[in-house]
Amino acid sequence: MTISDAPGGGSTGGKSAGEKENRLHYWMFGGFALGLLSGLIVYSLAGGAPWIAWIVGHVTGPIGQIFLRLLFMLVIPLLVSALIVGVAEMGEIRALKTVGIRTLIYTIAVSSLGVAISLMVVNLLKPGAGMDPITARSLLETSGQGARAIVENADGAKSGMDSIIAIVPSNFIQAMSENDILAVMFFALMFGIGFLVTDPAKTQTLRSGIEGVFEIAMKLIGIVIRMAPLAIFCFMFNLAAQFGWDLIFRLSAYVGVVLLALGLQMFGVFPMLLAFLARKNPITFFRETQEASVMAFATASSNATLPTTLRVADEKLKLPRPISRFVLTIGATANQNGTAMFEGVTVLFLAQFFGVDLTLGQQLTVMLICILGGIGTAGVPAGSLPVVALILGTIGVPPAGIGLVLGVDRLLDMCRTTLNVIGDLVAAQVISAHSGNMGDGSGNGDAASVPPY
Repeated sequence: MTISDAPGGGSTGGKSAGEKENRLHYWMFGGFALGLLSGLIVYSLAGGAPWIAWIVGHVTGPIGQIFLRLLFMLVIPLLVSALIVGVAEMGEIRALKTVGIRTLIYTIAVSSLGVAISLMVVNLLKPGAGMDPITARSLLETSGQGARAIVENADGAKSGMDSIIAIVPSNFIQAMSENDILAVMFFALMFGIGFLVTDPAKTQTLRSGIEGVFEIAMKLIGIVIRMAPLAIFCFMFNLAAQFGWDLIFRLSAYVGVVLLALGLQMFGVFPMLLAFLARKNPITFFRETQEASVMAFATASSNATLPTTLRVADEKLKLPRPISRFVLTIGATANQNGTAMFEGVTVLFLAQFFGVDLTLGQQLTVMLICILGGIGTAGVPAGSLPVVALILGTIGVPPAGIGLVLGVDRLLDMCRTTLNVIGDLVAAQVISAHSGNMGDGSGNGDAASVPPY
């Protein structure tokens, strides 16, 4: 590939890259629709047939897993290099402090609002009060093994002060090998701060090397992303062929409440934040970020979607790179509105089902734990379920009850991941609009140039 072929390289090359990107975008939508339709047809004609399980286990399942593993293989070097360079490009500690504090305040405020909406909706509609006991026993029996595994993971998870101490890695290499994202991010943040307090003349070579790692990771991920239409087809086929229409009808009240809460945040709270705080047309924003939405929905992983999210922020939203890299890499783990909301609805739903009446104080405690859980939950498929099991145990609800929702969790995981990713982009848009003339260093302009609509 020549330089002019790269996005933004030359006029002809930029146009060619844009056309390729648009074609990939449509192919992703096509893979999503075709996979869903094919899966529903197979389920309707031969639901439960042994050959469906064989195809899922030997063809479509491995293809999807290989795609995810390729992304996860590259996410750690991408996340580390993006966060280090993003912090280093801020130029001074004061700028990092300003953006960091604003990101923290924004994350806590918006997550709190989201969880409050979730608790309000689930208390008003009470989806757990009408659960059919026979259906519930059937679901617990069919998903008992998965529930036990989740409960075991929750029992082994760090909590309280141990979880805070674990954020600081004693061995960075070990943290990477164990995919401990929070510990890896802490190291990257400290390394980036090191660039700010060290003579630039002595670190320029190292900084250029780390920037090179970022560029290589983005290029390789760009190659992997070309598999996305096929992988998305496989994800949707697996989901529809195995669960079919049951995915919609089983636990429909619970699913409806979760989707209602997520929808209020996505199409109610986010547009107001964009319009009033970021001076950004919400319709334009959602149109510009639809590629990230599709990738998040298909992969059900904030981490796997991070490369696409960074590219959308850079090429579509035109956000200043230091801010977008910092906010989005932090947000992939720490700003998970959808995860916090899902945990709140699920905990109260199961409490209602098992007849556990929670006081207002207990519900506020659940709300606080969900906010913290949204910050510390792994950005991978089903990463929030151990946290839900942990919360259930603290309020007197049988943790094994998580088995009730396993059958529909994949769909809800895809939806809440989409909200997480779009929430990260909204945060980057809002914080960029209020970060003054912070230098970009990439030619993208500054945060103050965010156009009003």
